[in-house]
Amino acid sequence: MVTSVQGSTSTAASQATSNAAQIGATQDRFLKLLVTQMKNQDPLNPMDNAQVTSQMAQLSTVTGIDKLNSTVEALSASMLASQSLSAVSMIGHPVLVAGTQIDLANSQGDAAVELTQPVDNLMVSISDTSGNVVRTLNMGAQQSGLANIQWDGRTDTGSIATDGKYSFSAVSTLGGNKSDATTLSYGMVNSVAQSQGGVTVNVGQLGEVSLNSIKKIL
Repeated sequence: MVTSVQGSTSTAASQATSNAAQIGATQDRFLKLLVTQMKNQDPLNPMDNAQVTSQMAQLSTVTGIDKLNSTVEALSASMLASQSLSAVSMIGHPVLVAGTQIDLANSQGDAAVELTQPVDNLMVSISDTSGNVVRTLNMGAQQSGLANIQWDGRTDTGSIATDGKYSFSAVSTLGGNKSDATTLSYGMVNSVAQSQGGVTVNVGQLGEVSLNSIKKIL
C-alpha cells in the first residue's frame, strides 16, 4: 500500500513535467510560425504591429490557460496522494459507512443512523438472517446527525440472541410524517486503493467505499 502511494506521488511529478514540456512545445510552435510569417511577408504590405501584438496576446492567453490547467492537475494529483496517505492510517480500524448490517459479539451490537434533521421518534428494527424481527428499539426523539445504536443482544421476548450477523432498518418521523434516515454499519478497513474516481477503502463484507462516504473512524 505504501508503494502504491509512492507511485502516485511519482506519477504526479511525471505529469507536471509532461505538462511543462507540452507548454514549451506550444510556445516553440507558435514562435516558429510567427517568425515564418514575418520572413515571408510581402515587403509592400508588411504585417501590422497591431496584428503581431494580437498574435502575441493569443500566445500569452493560450500559455496562461495551459499553465493553469497544469497547476490544477498537479494540485489534484497532490491531493489524491495526500488522501491516500491519510487513508492508509485507517487500515485495521473500524469505520462507520452506509449499510444495514449489525454484528452481535459478546451480546453487544453497535451501529448508527444518520438523520438530516431532528425527529420526533426513531424506531429501529433488528432482524436475523431469515428476516425475522428479533428486537425493536424505540429510540424516541433525536437531534440531527448521527444517532448511535447500542443493542445489548436481548430480543423482544427477553431472551439473549446468538452472536452473529444481523440486519437492521430504521424509520424516523417528524410531525407524523416520515423523515430521512440512513442506516450506517461498522466495518474494519482492510486496504486502500486509488482509482480515477479517487481514493476507495475496502471495508470487508461492506465492500469498497469512497473515502468521503466514511462517517466516523474509531
